[in-house]
Amino acid sequence: MNRIERILEFLSNQPNDNFLRHALALEYIKIGDDLKARDLFVQILTDAPDYIGSYYHLGKVLEKLGEQAQAITWYEQGMAAAKIAKDDHAYRELQAVYEDLIY
Repeated sequence: MNRIERILEFLSNQPNDNFLRHALALEYIKIGDDLKARDLFVQILTDAPDYIGSYYHLGKVLEKLGEQAQAITWYEQGMAAAKIAKDDHAYRELQAVYEDLIY
């Protein structure tokens, strides 16, 4: 059984587990299924806007898909969420990719 199958099996018992959904999205990125990864990250952040780690990866997937305006929006939302969470490390990472994209 591969990693995706195992994660899907775990998700069948815990469908709203953000850690598992995030892990699955990362696996989709590894195999080049960026659309599935994008959709999962959007689901996670719609359900749990405080799941800070997904903003960076969603933005990167959107950039890869040529959706720069959407990536900028998600980076901005991620920076706001990181500020609320007082997660300076995540804020700086998001700010760096945001600035790379807009400048």
